[in-house]
Amino acid sequence: MESQIDYHTARALLEWQVELGVTDAIGDAPINRYDLPDRLRAKARQAAIPVAEAPPGPVVARQVDPVAVASAAASAARTLEELREAMAAFEHCELKKGARNLVFSDGTPGAPVMIIGEAPGREEDREGRPFVGRAGQLLDRMLAAIGMSRQENVHITNVLPWRPPQNREPRPDEIAMLKPFLDRHVALADPKVIVLMGNISCQAVLGKRGITRLRGHWVQALDKPVLPMFHPAYLLRHPAAKREAWADLLALQAKLR
Repeated sequence: MESQIDYHTARALLEWQVELGVTDAIGDAPINRYDLPDRLRAKARQAAIPVAEAPPGPVVARQVDPVAVASAAASAARTLEELREAMAAFEHCELKKGARNLVFSDGTPGAPVMIIGEAPGREEDREGRPFVGRAGQLLDRMLAAIGMSRQENVHITNVLPWRPPQNREPRPDEIAMLKPFLDRHVALADPKVIVLMGNISCQAVLGKRGITRLRGHWVQALDKPVLPMFHPAYLLRHPAAKREAWADLLALQAKLR
């Protein structure tokens, strides 16, 4: 059977299609004939608009700097109560999600001695006050030995206001994130002297660790005289170190006189 169409037959078929209204021959690219003319014109205009090319390299989402947020919130606080509210509203520290309470401070605001501990433990997290467990009870006895107490002349806080999970050691990024609140706390409380209890407190305030080497030596930080001491929790584990702690307490007493 002959499959090719001769010239005259093809011409007759073409003329018949023109009479039916055909205006364009079928091309290589398919065309949706159901699109309205105005939609086709809109697509043509959109295709004619040049598209700016994205700069080379991966697209990086803008990240929030938690240290900057903490600095701004702390600087805005004019009282200790406002500072507490600012810390409670701070949402960039993951420790907050696992803690029961914000552990802000205890004792007497404006007292001549400010003690800075490390981070809340289980009892502190439960009660919302620093140094209320066994270490806190030992601290109270240590202070009483030199005629001081949190009810009269001592103000107490921590480097971190929320308990780390399983009482793990605070990470450097957590310390740096919350350091602006600690700095502002010291400025608002305005003590005569500061006592740093343990390595984490020394790391946060002095930028160094090694409490065995640092303890008993007065240094200057945050515009205040600062005395590093063994943490009471360390003294519970190492009773022999209480002798050095007693010497440090006497040095604190002499400084205040």
